[in-house]
This record gives sequence, C-alpha cells and structure tokens, in this order.
Amino acid sequence: MTEINYIRQQVNGKGHTYAEVARRTNRDPRTVQKYADLDEFQPELKGRKHQPSPVMDPVKEIVDQWLREDLKKKKKYRRTAKRIWELLKEECGFKGSDRTVRAYVSKRKIELLEEMEANDEAALPLEASPGDAQVDFGEAPFKVEGEVIELPYLVMSFPL
Repeated sequence: MTEINYIRQQVNGKGHTYAEVARRTNRDPRTVQKYADLDEFQPELKGRKHQPSPVMDPVKEIVDQWLREDLKKKKKYRRTAKRIWELLKEECGFKGSDRTVRAYVSKRKIELLEEMEANDEAALPLEASPGDAQVDFGEAPFKVEGEVIELPYLVMSFPL
C-alpha cells in the first residue's frame, strides 16, 4: 500500500512519467499507470465462497441442540468442537472430518450468542455498601464417592 501511495505521489504530484517511476520501483509501466490513474484505491476484498456441506446436514439439528444446552451451562462444562465431533462419530456414525464440525460449531456459536443477546434484557449493576453480605443459591456438579451429581449450594460474599 505504501508503494502504491509512492507511485501516485510521484506521477500525480511531482509529474514524473510512468516509465521513470516504473524504473525506480522496478514495476511494469502499465502497473504504474493503473495505480496512478485510480481515483480511489481500495483493495478488493474477496468474499467467502459458500461451500455446501452435505455431510453436516443430517446432524445439524443435533449439534444445534447440544450447543443450546451448553449455553446454559458454565463455560467449564461445555462441549468443545472436538468433543462434539467425537460424540457424532460414536452416536450417529458421522463420517465427516473434525475440521467440518469445527467450522460449523464456530459459526453457530456466534449466531446463537447473537440471538441470545438480542433476546436479553438490560442488567443493572449490583451496588452494596461495606458490611453488607450477598447470598446466592445455585446448583453445580459435585463429585461424591466417584460419582458426579448435581447438588444445591449456598455462597455468601462480602463485597468491597
């Protein structure tokens, strides 16, 4: 981009010929002329080519369901794209590649998060004076005697 600006400045601003600038920049004179004659140079951005993935079509609903379930869980307990691919191979006899599943999961996660943000209402910040306690109830997976079970918990904190 800096070379293009240099070419435009030399030809249009200082009046050098295309051939002179071409020799200095080691470019073809036709290339120099093309850059110098452009009113506004914006490099063309190539759009992504849409590639159908017929291997994913039968399992898209399953993956979407898993992703929606995972959005309700804590980040630590969500399925990764690799884990989704492994589950698809085990449960559905999926023949596609890991990369295909990763690309679909990445795209769908963004779309689902945007949908959720559009549906969410604005949240108000919590304000507490010193000495006040905050209490919260919830459920989390706990490992009890080698078995993972959901149990309720209570958290009490003293905000600063």
